Amino acid sequence: MTGSHVQTVLERIYATEAPELADVEAVLRITDGDELGRLFDFANEVRRWFVGDGVLLRRIVEFSNVCRNTCQYCGLNRGNDRLQRYRLTKEEILAAVGNIRAAGIKTVVLQSGEEDDLDADWLREIVEEIKSSRDAAVTLCVGERRREEYRLWKEAGADRYLLKIETSDPGLYGQLHAGMSFENRRRCLRDLAELGYQTGSGDLVGLKGQTLRHLAGDVQFFKQGNFDMISISPFIPHPQTPLAEEPAGDLLMTLKMTALARIVSRDAHIPATTALGSLHGRDERPKVLAAGANVIMPNFTPASYRRHYEIYPNKRCVNEDARACPACLEQMVGAMGRWVDYARGDSLKRSLKCEVGSLK
Repeated sequence: MTGSHVQTVLERIYATEAPELADVEAVLRITDGDELGRLFDFANEVRRWFVGDGVLLRRIVEFSNVCRNTCQYCGLNRGNDRLQRYRLTKEEILAAVGNIRAAGIKTVVLQSGEEDDLDADWLREIVEEIKSSRDAAVTLCVGERRREEYRLWKEAGADRYLLKIETSDPGLYGQLHAGMSFENRRRCLRDLAELGYQTGSGDLVGLKGQTLRHLAGDVQFFKQGNFDMISISPFIPHPQTPLAEEPAGDLLMTLKMTALARIVSRDAHIPATTALGSLHGRDERPKVLAAGANVIMPNFTPASYRRHYEIYPNKRCVNEDARACPACLEQMVGAMGRWVDYARGDSLKRSLKCEVGSLK
């Protein structure tokens, strides 16, 4: 595509309620440096217009690595018998949350594998304790559950829920998720939105069998879902999975998907994921922030457990002192001319309105 054609296609994707797959695929094929510059500049301007220059912090507590699923790409899969399993106690979780609040951060993400033995009332008590004694938003990321459990946690005060679709193509989803149901995944996302959660989803870039058409379909899915949060990560192979010998997801394709997610979602919160801080042994998060992301999610899991939450190997900041994160991130973000935002960072879908076509 010529530079002017790229601009036309980007403006069309931005302005339409149903982006054409052909347009999205054309953008995903871009490799020319000048054309890539146009894409990232456009996405960054959308980000600046709709969410500003602040970079929100979400602190993660990975409270359990027990999982019932056999996802082919994930090191937590139940077939990985080399992984030391753990589950934090209520007291350990609340202590980690206390450390998060002491750092001035107002969003807590409680994340785990999808485990059958997770007691819904136990998690409800933890959410209630956090909400009663701390001015913090609570995000849950514990997978597919019954609607009644989602309701229980929402009534306890949970604000947000992240459930990545990983791929929006039913056929590819089935190949990668033996024993799981694509329709149930979709049902969970509908339930969460209907119950009033600020709802997030996302995908993995570079999965075995994934095509540009699949990725373009994911962009359509993000647009149609009107999600409050969108998380895009590169696939990183884990040695204890069926995809151990597959190549890692491509950084450039991940950047292009992030940019397109920003263009179609506009005011969604989009993280520069931890996986992008670990890909190829380098921290690529500044590049993702420059492509439209506005969130960073440092890890506050207790250090003795952190290395066991191994979705992928060589995870960043496994051994570092979490208390050093704010200063490190402020330096990284400041070098980009942006600033760390310590606000709760609630959804902008309910508060910010800008006219289509007002972006120049």
